[in-house]
Amino acid sequence: MSIKPPFTLASAIKKVKVAQDLWNSKEPAKVALAYTHNTIWRNRGCFLSGRDEVIEFLTQKWKTEHGYRLRKELFTFRDNKIAVQFFYEWNGQSDLKGQWHRTYGMENWTYDEDGIMKKRMMCGNDIEINEDERWFKPGVDVDSVEITEKHL
Repeated sequence: MSIKPPFTLASAIKKVKVAQDLWNSKEPAKVALAYTHNTIWRNRGCFLSGRDEVIEFLTQKWKTEHGYRLRKELFTFRDNKIAVQFFYEWNGQSDLKGQWHRTYGMENWTYDEDGIMKKRMMCGNDIEINEDERWFKPGVDVDSVEITEKHL
């Protein structure tokens, strides 16, 4: 069953968590299916158009962001639009012995009538964190982590 606009609170939350799970799969071709063939993206300063560019972008992303774990939270919604706040952690080295980072950001999404995302605009900031500051360690359910007001 697809989740189509206009969104309700329940369907918007479900859409966000489905996206979270999809991105945490780290499978670019699978993730790209959530976007229209002619999707338009802005990811920080990178502008993309179409699923092929999305797949290439995500392939490169996950070649450099090792140990990637993401959490998305509904920020607001209306009709065919959803805004999310997100947090993800990653390491610059494949052996996970390098510097850990946490990325904080916001995305706004626009969907077509079938519930496929046609536009994704993302802003994000990276900070360096120590191992003991990590939230999303292996085995931890990203949705179970308490994120305090300091980080919201």
